[in-house]
Amino acid sequence: MRILCLLGLLLGVVSVSAEPIKVKVVIVAMFERGEDTGDRPGEFQYWVEREGLTETYPFPQGYRDLRGSPNGEILGVVTGVGTAKSAATIMAVGLDPRFDLTEAYWIVAGISGADPYDMSLGSAAWAEWLVDGDLSHHIDFREVPEGWTTGMIPLRKASPYKQPVDGSEGQVFQLVPSFVEWAYQMTKDTELMGTEAMQKKRAMYAGFPVAQRPPFVLKGDQLAAMRYWHGEILNEWANQWVDYYTEGEGEFVTSAMEDTGTYGSLMWLDRAGKVDVKRLLVLRTASNFSMQWPGGDAAESLSGEKLGPGYSAYIPSLDAAHKVGSQVLHALLDGWDTYQHELPQAE
Repeated sequence: MRILCLLGLLLGVVSVSAEPIKVKVVIVAMFERGEDTGDRPGEFQYWVEREGLTETYPFPQGYRDLRGSPNGEILGVVTGVGTAKSAATIMAVGLDPRFDLTEAYWIVAGISGADPYDMSLGSAAWAEWLVDGDLSHHIDFREVPEGWTTGMIPLRKASPYKQPVDGSEGQVFQLVPSFVEWAYQMTKDTELMGTEAMQKKRAMYAGFPVAQRPPFVLKGDQLAAMRYWHGEILNEWANQWVDYYTEGEGEFVTSAMEDTGTYGSLMWLDRAGKVDVKRLLVLRTASNFSMQWPGGDAAESLSGEKLGPGYSAYIPSLDAAHKVGSQVLHALLDGWDTYQHELPQAE
């Protein structure tokens, strides 16, 4: 049946007799450096290797071929970097006739920048709020009116943070709080990887007690923007932007590029009866800080992380994404008799 369905997909015709694969959990990564296995890993490789995703599904309509477990319960997807690629890829997965995703859970697991006020390197944060950092008006900071703290203005507003808040065009999404709490409570005591390089980097953040902690699991919200921003001033903007769009309920903790795109596509697929968007979790792990150390230079900090020797906690953050996320994956599979029909909730 799988062969018939695949041939139908490639030819543009799907056999009406093909029975789709009933997927229980979809793992969503955003990038992979090279091959799916055996080389320097990206966000996908540990999932493929450690969860035995040995099945490959050609996926020309998306960013990268899909991977799955032999029994079809787990499906893995790499979206590509940025909200545009994540939205397009997730939409393509959701409409793929080879898979039945109507009861599937979705776990986004990827690395991110981290606010040193809230998170330390190698830590893992479960998000309840996803806020978009691109849908906006923008005036260069050198030209903003006197008294403004930023040139970033909410869409269809005349000044920063003007009330009332309007997130109706996809600027903010809230995941199911009790489901997020369930994932957090299950994983909050997970021991995460630390390295000497991480310790040295943490030590530079004098006066940031959370940044100096060993890696830990927390709840913290996510700002998605395709601009790879960095620095103390933009870090303050990120905190204010998330606070504004969540009306004081969210707290900026992690910076990445894709998650509002992923949610947006799942939301529309939910409307079409293809998925259940309430079954989404977003886990982001800290590969680097989103601003420079005290007394440091933002440009130097950015180039040292992105263009120099690499992220301070690259491998530990990849390991944390799998180590924390896989506990939820297996809890969902082990409890499928219950979770097939009802969402897990914290006690």
